[in-house]
Amino acid sequence: MSFELAEWSPKIEVGLPMIDSQHRQLFDLAATFSGDGDQIRILKSLAMLTDYVKVHFREEEAMMAACNYPDLDAHRRLHGEFRRMLFDLLENAKQMTLDEIADEVKYLINGWFYNHILVADFQYVPSVKAANLQHQE
Repeated sequence: MSFELAEWSPKIEVGLPMIDSQHRQLFDLAATFSGDGDQIRILKSLAMLTDYVKVHFREEEAMMAACNYPDLDAHRRLHGEFRRMLFDLLENAKQMTLDEIADEVKYLINGWFYNHILVADFQYVPSVKAANLQHQE
């Protein structure tokens, strides 16, 4: 499966401030990866990115569960797939060049993750917004 690489843009804002800000942060983190710098710094950044993804997915899944989003299981599976890809990258990073790591991070965030937001994340937004409306009545 190949994805065009894309930069962060307002067209992937889902309209939920906390989620948009976390998505933005992931793109900002991905942008710090380049072939420059030393392996220790790159591996630390990779570990930070992995931790941030875990937090984001946990919060996003809790929000979907709170509004009884019907496709939560399928969405969780997509998150699991992404976590596996990140884990594989972490495992293999020590044998990769810094440029290869940077390319892989860009593929994961600017390719896979960008498309995940456009497709899967946009699908849960109406459920979250509807649930919030019901709580306000």
